[in-house]
Amino acid sequence: MDYRGPPATSRDGITSAPVSRTRKPEPTPGRYPVRFGTAELARDADRGNAWLVSVDGVAQSYVDLDDPNHLEFDYVRRFGDVVDRLPPGPLDALHIGGAACTLPRYVAASRPGSRQLVFDADGELVELVRAQLGLRVPGLRVRVTDGREGLATRREGSADLVVVDAFERATLAGGLATLEATTAIASILRAPGVYLANITDGSGLPFARRFLATLLEVFPEVLLLADPGVLRGRRFGNLVLAASATELPTAEIAQRTASAAFPARCVHGTELRKLAGKAAPITDADAPRPPSPPNDVLGLF
Repeated sequence: MDYRGPPATSRDGITSAPVSRTRKPEPTPGRYPVRFGTAELARDADRGNAWLVSVDGVAQSYVDLDDPNHLEFDYVRRFGDVVDRLPPGPLDALHIGGAACTLPRYVAASRPGSRQLVFDADGELVELVRAQLGLRVPGLRVRVTDGREGLATRREGSADLVVVDAFERATLAGGLATLEATTAIASILRAPGVYLANITDGSGLPFARRFLATLLEVFPEVLLLADPGVLRGRRFGNLVLAASATELPTAEIAQRTASAAFPARCVHGTELRKLAGKAAPITDADAPRPPSPPNDVLGLF
């Protein structure tokens, strides 16, 4: 989920027709009721077959149906930077939070033969995407379930990649940032598997520091990627974290993200532990409410 807000597209006309499971030949722009609000499907006028999915004005996914390698949101590009530096070949991937399945489409295109499973709690949104944008992606299955419930069904050592990007009403879905959830994710990963997470935070990074402390409690290797302004607490935004039981290709990732069109800083090692400071890990018994973006970031006021 990207908090730059939706582009300047028309919001006229609410689509209230029921969503069919049959793939339509052409997506229909409009508004659709979903579990966590009202979804809007809008075409990108600058690309022939690219679409933005937002819920209650908050961008959830951007997909180019003609080019799954195109990653529009900065934080998804950071996901791609890490995925591109995993060992070559197909991946077994678990995604908690799917929306329009931007990253699963990218993995399927860039790593043919990959097997991917998506957990998403919003069944109505899943059906909207299935009907309007299609989910016939090679090797991809989508299951409607809560993230924690889904985690409990996965076998140990069954994934090369686990991605958490699950938001409900602009807030990280509950229970996914805790020590218990992180431990479960670590058990699902096989070496040298990687856990990727997208979180958001603002001034002082209080939530990010506690999430860092949680990851460092479980994984020996952790890095953080973020816009310098977000890291300095100057604005609310996305932070991408990568964690693994084995050494991460930190230097390569740092070089790639530093040279991006919108550069991101790569924080790791001593600097990362300094950023976490004395923050306590998040637990099921002591879980702060994840931060919500201010209205000016959402563009809703």
